[in-house]
Amino acid sequence: MRVTRYDPLAVLNQLQTELNRAFEGRESAAESSGATADWVPAVDIDEYQDRFVLHVDVPGVEPDSIEITLEKGVLTIRGERKGPGDGEGVIHRRAERVSGAFYRRFTLPDTADADNVTASSNDGVLAVSIHKQAESRPRRIVVNG
Repeated sequence: MRVTRYDPLAVLNQLQTELNRAFEGRESAAESSGATADWVPAVDIDEYQDRFVLHVDVPGVEPDSIEITLEKGVLTIRGERKGPGDGEGVIHRRAERVSGAFYRRFTLPDTADADNVTASSNDGVLAVSIHKQAESRPRRIVVNG
């Protein structure tokens, strides 16, 4: 028997995610279904002068099982965390760690440079760095007379 911990905020987070997907209109019917993710990793987004950095908590997830794609201004992070094995004679008395597939999408601002994205993983935290494009600055043009 598998015991899962009830998190009342998870229902609200899932509702918010579904509403965002409904209004974005960028996903196919298969991707917008609730069956695409078993859990949602926590994400912090930091903005620096030259880049954005996403810190994604994915403890227990092998870096090789994480897929990051960038298409039409949308960054998609997906992967899977394997659950504990069900060995012969093992009885799980408590199982609070979520396993299975995860899926997150982020719409990038126009200043993001889609050709300059890097990712690294350290101690269960995935860091995705998205550099900003060089801003075009207004230039004063002198009229000669």
